[in-house]
Amino acid sequence: MIGRIPISDIQPVVECGAWPAKAVAGETFEISATVYREGHDAVAAGVVLVSPGGEKRRLKPMKELAPGTDRWGTTVSLPDEGDWQFRVEAWSDPIGTWLHDAGIKIPRGLDVDLMCEEGARLFERAAKAVRPADCPAGPAPGAAAVKVSSAVPGVKVSTKAEACGHRAALLAIASTLRDDTLDPRARLSVTQLPETARLIEAHPLRDLVTRSKAFRLRVDRRRALYGSWYEFFPRSEGAIVDPAGVSKSGDFQTAAKRLPAVARMGFDVVYLPPIHPIGTAHRKGPNNTLTPAEGDPGSPWAIGSEDGGHDAIHPDLGTIEDFDAFVDRARELGLEVALDFALQCSPDHPWVKEHPEWFNIRADGTIAYAENPPKKYQDIYPLNFDKDPEGIYAEIRRVMRHWMQHGVRIFRVDNPHTKPVNFWERLLADIHSTDPDVIFLSEAFTRPAMMRGLAKIGFHQSYTYYTWKNSKDDVESYLTELSEETSHYLRPNLFVNTPDILHEYLQHGGVPAFKIRAVLAALTGPSWGVYAGYELAENMPVRPGSEEYLDSEKYQYRPRDWEAAEREGRSLAPFITHLNLFRRAHPALQELRNLRFHRIDQPDMVCFSKRLPGAFDTATRRHGLGDVVLAVVNLDPHHTHEATVELDMPALGLDWNAEFVVDDELSGETFHWRQNNYVRLDPHIHPAHIFTVRSGNR
Repeated sequence: MIGRIPISDIQPVVECGAWPAKAVAGETFEISATVYREGHDAVAAGVVLVSPGGEKRRLKPMKELAPGTDRWGTTVSLPDEGDWQFRVEAWSDPIGTWLHDAGIKIPRGLDVDLMCEEGARLFERAAKAVRPADCPAGPAPGAAAVKVSSAVPGVKVSTKAEACGHRAALLAIASTLRDDTLDPRARLSVTQLPETARLIEAHPLRDLVTRSKAFRLRVDRRRALYGSWYEFFPRSEGAIVDPAGVSKSGDFQTAAKRLPAVARMGFDVVYLPPIHPIGTAHRKGPNNTLTPAEGDPGSPWAIGSEDGGHDAIHPDLGTIEDFDAFVDRARELGLEVALDFALQCSPDHPWVKEHPEWFNIRADGTIAYAENPPKKYQDIYPLNFDKDPEGIYAEIRRVMRHWMQHGVRIFRVDNPHTKPVNFWERLLADIHSTDPDVIFLSEAFTRPAMMRGLAKIGFHQSYTYYTWKNSKDDVESYLTELSEETSHYLRPNLFVNTPDILHEYLQHGGVPAFKIRAVLAALTGPSWGVYAGYELAENMPVRPGSEEYLDSEKYQYRPRDWEAAEREGRSLAPFITHLNLFRRAHPALQELRNLRFHRIDQPDMVCFSKRLPGAFDTATRRHGLGDVVLAVVNLDPHHTHEATVELDMPALGLDWNAEFVVDDELSGETFHWRQNNYVRLDPHIHPAHIFTVRSGNR
């Protein structure tokens, strides 16, 4: 049933409140609602926030976002992790109604004394409603409003009122309105000062208060939103490959030697593909062949052998103690370890013998392997979650908690869209109830409804379609969707490549293409990731038209000489380091919802900005410029392009006629810019301008 003051379309809300909307501690986001009423009387609205401990926070006023739209909103930043609640309150605003009417009638000499008396009574009511806790001694937000002798000639107010608190300031305004020795305009002027507006905002007079239902907000730790990810195979680091066909795996000790370089590149998370024993039945050979040779390691996603299953470590990688040491070393370097969580089995997995009822049995009595026709995965058996769901759930929960006990607080979940959504909802809620710091990344390259559904029910981050968005229209529309439409529940992680995905843009664009995609991912999204080899611009597909890598690391060891590549200038590591350190230095780049695209008259170029406003200036009633990053990117890795950029100046925190200074992070140059600017970008020199907006006249 609708309330006395209608409140509708409240945001951010996920499926009418079925699941909580998402934020992280310190993140700025907007709460909005449509609020209206009958007739012409003024309405107002605010947000009430309830902290995880149940403490009721003070009402935060909302403003009409655009005149005449009835859409109200306010920005919120929640300091503490946990499950918050919020509701919207709306009310009839009698002082707002009076200010509108008095502003028309009193200057025209209409009902002056009556209007002033009605206004005085309203301010008296507001003063009476002020609680003692909200009425400190000393000057109040509206104290200057009663010190009108300097603002309105001829007005006299007692010196006692000049130093009054909130309640006294409101009473002094009422007294001034009743003073018929003053000019009517002077009596009205005291109610129109900015100080009075702030006083009314702090102590609104609320009639017909209407409250919405309460909605949930889940506030996670910062890493759920912001971070740079690096994926590599531990078995390749330190591996020895013998052309005769007998190879030796790297292990956690040799892989740990790679961690300092990953940390120096500015990454925050090191993600490992499955580290468990690999089956031998139907093992895949190089390039996904069915004929492995001696020493071929097989796919890490074919989990399970006589050495154990999902709670075991591949013997070639070492022991659980070696894994613990790897996690500890990563932590020393400021890195978190993310572990692949792939719920599938090789034919040799212990579960196959112990629980054959957990799998699909075909008509010929064999267990069905995974297929995505025409693709076949003979080395993998998928689980059937509808067979003994309680038994499967209990075992999977045990496995996950096992790795949590060994220091893993981030899981990259492989193909969650091939498992029941309600299974994930239950499991993630179970983990959150005891370990709310554990983060889950959904690797679901699938239909939008499933991808969004997994995000709604609890996954903290999601892989995206970013890899396939390369044209200007696709980049602008898709990244706008992620930063606006779905930002309150789906947090994107913009991986530029994966062991499975080598887009043709990278295959044919050379080093400029790798730089372009890195710039876009690192600057538009607060979380982005690369798979090892990206810094070497590895771009050979297994065959024309395929997105699979030639000699894919999924099926064989790929040791790389990282140091030689850097010495010879073949590595993009310095460029990636530059991007990651720039991200750390600019809080605006660590947010999702502040991405704005600007007009540029070239179909192969994009321009975007991110801004985190500075402190609010009570004198100007405006936020300071704050942290502003502006970027122009040439999307064509082959050709130089020229264009004119037309900036949305308010999106940068600037007036339309402002001139300002920008420093280019890549070239080191400084430019003086205004609303319209000429740019020229050669992708073989610098494919982008990455500007810090350093100054500007307001």
